[in-house]
Amino acid sequence: MKEAQEETINTSDVDRKTEIQNGGRGVVQYKWWVKIALFTFFVLSGSSVATMLGRVYFNRGGNSKWMATLVQTIGFPLMFPLILFYLPSKTPSKQQDIITKNNPSWVTLFMLYMFLGVFLAIDCMLYTVGLNFLPVSTFSLICASQLAFNAFFSYLLNGQKLTPFITNSLVLLSFSSTLLVFQGDSEQTAKISKRKYIIGFVCTVAASAGYGLMLSTTQLAFQKILKSQSYKVVFDMIVYQNMIASVAIVVGLFASGEWKDIKGEMEGYESGKVSYIMNLVWTAVSWQVFTIGCTGLIFDVSALFSNVISTLGIPIVPVLALVFFHEKMNGVKVIAMLLAIWGFASYIYQHYLDDLKEKAEARIANRQLDLTKI
Repeated sequence: MKEAQEETINTSDVDRKTEIQNGGRGVVQYKWWVKIALFTFFVLSGSSVATMLGRVYFNRGGNSKWMATLVQTIGFPLMFPLILFYLPSKTPSKQQDIITKNNPSWVTLFMLYMFLGVFLAIDCMLYTVGLNFLPVSTFSLICASQLAFNAFFSYLLNGQKLTPFITNSLVLLSFSSTLLVFQGDSEQTAKISKRKYIIGFVCTVAASAGYGLMLSTTQLAFQKILKSQSYKVVFDMIVYQNMIASVAIVVGLFASGEWKDIKGEMEGYESGKVSYIMNLVWTAVSWQVFTIGCTGLIFDVSALFSNVISTLGIPIVPVLALVFFHEKMNGVKVIAMLLAIWGFASYIYQHYLDDLKEKAEARIANRQLDLTKI
């Protein structure tokens, strides 16, 4: 009788311990979802605002492709306060000692950041050329192909599993962006020479493939080279990558001779010099906000998820154009928005299922571990 009572007490103790552990795990999961929501907001708001400001730049007299490319990376100094905030303490703990011992050499880091920085500079230039030579809807259609490229590279490099819900999300988001091509761009297309159209098409496809590869490579670097759970590593990645990209773009700006035309471009800008400078400044800030969100999603989730969120923002631009540029909102844009939301919900639901599965496995593992201690 006493043994049965003791066994009952021990079992109840295990249940209480499991409930406490699950409660703590629930708080951690809640904080994780808050971070993901914040990074998602950064990606959507940053990309949408930056794209709108980029369109304003070209519409009001901006012509420098190198300048339009530079503002995509030059905002990296905004990361300095965050890096200082996340600096490790002067008295390192045992965990920090372990992390320090596992740090890659400076040669490895230099080669990694150099590769990613130059890659980013080339990719940004390709996107700029594509946006300059193609109608917005055609550009958005081709950019949607980055999902397919990223899914392929994530499968090869990151071991990404393509479940039915993820596949459904990719298809819906691709269709959402594809629908944008059926807007009234025929007049704009007619004004573009065949040569420029082909150049813009090829550059945008290459940029989309490069962006998908860069996201997968960044995730691989976090997993295999950096091997750290610190956000300082994320901010370091952003700063050094964008710094090297900015240096490469500035070299291109001077080598091409476009720097000589900047003063005349500023004076001839429709809204004036102040508006010209403010456009470049806020475009740089917006792209940096996007980069923080994108890299954070890669760090906390995956490269494919980061790309899905980026693609979700593609149909948002026409809505902002409706509000600020007074463009018409037709049925195609509405359908594109609904498909994007559906695709996003499908991907989130897959992560919800993964979360439930992980919780169940952790609950069983903890219960078995506590029972072995009794």
